[in-house]
Amino acid sequence: MSPSFMPRALALATLTLAIGTSQAAPDTQFQPAFQRFNQGMAGDKAAVDDAAEAFDKLQQAEPTSPVLMAYSGAAIAMKARTTMLPWKKMSFAEDGLAMLDKALALLTPAHDAIGQHGTPASLETRFVAASTFLAVPDFMHRGARGNALLAEVLASPLLAQAPLPFQATVWMRAGAQAAKENRVADARRFYEQVVQRGAPQAEQARAALQGLPS
Repeated sequence: MSPSFMPRALALATLTLAIGTSQAAPDTQFQPAFQRFNQGMAGDKAAVDDAAEAFDKLQQAEPTSPVLMAYSGAAIAMKARTTMLPWKKMSFAEDGLAMLDKALALLTPAHDAIGQHGTPASLETRFVAASTFLAVPDFMHRGARGNALLAEVLASPLLAQAPLPFQATVWMRAGAQAAKENRVADARRFYEQVVQRGAPQAEQARAALQGLPS
């Protein structure tokens, strides 16, 4: 390595570390928002509003964080479930999807660094976007992009570096999508991976396996 290259390499490493740490919200703020987000995903309408508000505040504090922007966009899109008014449903969905597009556009190789809760920022951003794109109605034409992003996450070597609960969340989502598309063998493979690794979602995966056609 030449002497002239070393300062540039050190500067790049320092920049990567700075991006990976400066854009991460403190766990004391992120985890409650994340918990409400998951409760909203499970159908708690009040939790959806709480998550949207919490992630909006976190994202405003770190406006260039793709992870926080992705969760904020996903929470806004989820608000479409909380209203019966068609124009509000569309407004929430479109605003949330636009924010997810912006989060994806922010990603650079530097975001392969750890972001929130020990997970590479680029991986989590893509997964949150994929999950949301696959959840919106077909007429919004996001399914193909969602499947492509989910495939990128599954194939990424970064997935092995992520905590097991995140890995299992990805496998569970992939299993659900495979089951929806009648790819039973793929669905079984993803769910069995969750069980074999002893992930926190193992019981959920066992139940999903029992629901698959034999």
